Amino acid sequence: MAESAARLSVSDGDAPFLGVARSASGKRWRLRAGDDRLGLALAQRLDLPEALGRALAARGVTLDRAEDFLQPTLRRDLPDPFHLKGMEQAVARIVRAIRDGERAAVFGDYDVDGATASALLIRFFRAVGADLIPYIPDRLKEGYGPNAAALERLRRERGCTLAITVDCGITAFDPLAHAEALGLDMIVVDHHAAEPRLPPAAAVVNPNRLDDASPHGHLAAVGVAFLLVVAVNKALREAGWYGASRPEPDLRQWLDLVALGTVCDVVPLVGVNRALVAQGLKVMARRRNIGLAALADVARVDSAPGTYHAGFLMGPRVNAGGRVGEADLGVRLLSTEDPRLAAELAQRLDGYNAERQEIERLCLEQAVERLEAGDGLSEGLVYVEAAGWHPGVIGIVAGRLKERYNRPACVVALDDKGVGKGSGRSVEGVDLGAAVIAARQSELLVNGGGHKMAAGFTTPPGGGAAFCAFLAARIADQTGPGGVVPELSLDGALHVAGASLDLARALERLQPFGPGNAEPRFALSDARVVQADVVGRDHVRAILAGGDGGRVKAIAFRCADQPLGETLLRARGGAPIHLAGRVRVDSWRDREEAQVMIDDAAEPGAAR
Repeated sequence: MAESAARLSVSDGDAPFLGVARSASGKRWRLRAGDDRLGLALAQRLDLPEALGRALAARGVTLDRAEDFLQPTLRRDLPDPFHLKGMEQAVARIVRAIRDGERAAVFGDYDVDGATASALLIRFFRAVGADLIPYIPDRLKEGYGPNAAALERLRRERGCTLAITVDCGITAFDPLAHAEALGLDMIVVDHHAAEPRLPPAAAVVNPNRLDDASPHGHLAAVGVAFLLVVAVNKALREAGWYGASRPEPDLRQWLDLVALGTVCDVVPLVGVNRALVAQGLKVMARRRNIGLAALADVARVDSAPGTYHAGFLMGPRVNAGGRVGEADLGVRLLSTEDPRLAAELAQRLDGYNAERQEIERLCLEQAVERLEAGDGLSEGLVYVEAAGWHPGVIGIVAGRLKERYNRPACVVALDDKGVGKGSGRSVEGVDLGAAVIAARQSELLVNGGGHKMAAGFTTPPGGGAAFCAFLAARIADQTGPGGVVPELSLDGALHVAGASLDLARALERLQPFGPGNAEPRFALSDARVVQADVVGRDHVRAILAGGDGGRVKAIAFRCADQPLGETLLRARGGAPIHLAGRVRVDSWRDREEAQVMIDDAAEPGAAR
């Protein structure tokens, strides 16, 4: 497998890798820490390329765990659901509701995690002979999480005596107190950061409860919901609920929903999450969920789905309903058994996604203009707000700004009363969710919460400046002077010939990729850009060549007007440069070849 082409360079202490202290995108290159001897042993024992063995070692994979890592299974990795605090109470209350024929509802968030968790519970209730009424709040009119008016409608108009929140509810103290007064029992199924006190509820199931020692705090809400389904199913079985007229459902049929929600919520793909996604993608490929199949068709997914398809093609379309369209479209699509309705809903979501993309583009352009003019850009934080921005796209724009400026980014849409709906995305080393919760507790926000890498919040009229200052101070406390130093982690260096189809195929064995199991990224040292041109809206396509005679095609996305794209275009036909990227299999018309997805570049003479 062209082993001689893989140069797995060893870092010289804290020295930047290949001497790149500041790349085209402003990053310091760092060789991912790993035991080279272990990497070689893994490669030899498992008959893998050395590059792959070192990547495994750098991810903490040991010799005795390597086979398990490469072949994740739920039989081995799924924990006992009852280890979670509140699970016994939640199961007892749900079993009672099912057996007594109570009217129950699921109150989900409007993102993919909330939609998949809601659809999972709806499908499970339907399979065991019960109904579950879905309720997804309108992002603009109702905001995030349970609200008193919605819960009152569920109780008084729909006759519900039980409601289950998914992907929300852990800090909904007042709305859940109102539900309690109405006689509406609440079960909270969440994964967001909790506070010392818990909301009033019949049960609170959240691995991130402060009093829960669960090692599975990285689960997405849909993963917690799946554990709930496993536990309720067990209780129903033991209660004699199943029989000839009511067969026990095979819970594995819904792992496609779990995989989609887990990938799209960008939680670490380690432990049980890795098994849930690996097995769920296999279920997704069978296309038995007609809603997901229709979604794959409009997203033009024409191969076995992977994390890329789930996270960048299918997920955004489910999200589009909650962002700029109708909030409940995603849940309806993922839970329907009607092929005609599924096709119609998928088309509507595809249309909303196109609308979302245009709104997002305009918002991003305006935000960048403000920031480049010096409004909202500081050493450790991007904070930009404006009237007229659509609250449904600010989270995506925050993510784009985080990538562009290499620091935590918050984007706030102000309404006509000056109230700000904000969303933030963070970088490694900064717990943004904790900072937002602290700001709410300091009464700088109307509400707010989240987790380390993402948060949502509402600012009072005129409160943006005080909140921004608070955030900047909290971030400075976490990072120290100088702010976060952005780094690009690399798994080694390859000659161009080493970026081969054989290596690309071997690297696929490490899937699924995501946070906690980053797709291996390599430096291509002294690569010549023999051809480069702009394609699409702002992508740069290139052909790379090496002194070893190697040649590989490459592409860099959304960068033509940024330093990375400018560097690639400038290097065309010139001196060799260092590149950083991921080696993938590119399939087209039954032909496969390697392709490098370029993430960064550095001109050797200017890299130090």
